[in-house]
Amino acid sequence: MAIKLIDFWAPWCSPCQAMKPVIEELHKELDGKVEIVEVNVDENPTDATKYGVMSIPTYIILKDDKEVGRKIGYTSKADLLKLIAT
Repeated sequence: MAIKLIDFWAPWCSPCQAMKPVIEELHKELDGKVEIVEVNVDENPTDATKYGVMSIPTYIILKDDKEVGRKIGYTSKADLLKLIAT
């Protein structure tokens, strides 16, 4: 099963910047298990529209290209791992 975490963010977003270290830790811990895709909403507005992203940061979990989870706003690494595990 292919699992993907999509991180919708922007450089001007304070909560997004606060989440950067968490996302970097997930990159290291989940390397080879979960594909992590970071989407800058300023540079890729069509991706944000495609997934109905209205606020950032937004984290979307896809399993076999189907959305199975979504978290909006600043969150903990533990919460993201729980979302990935569902």
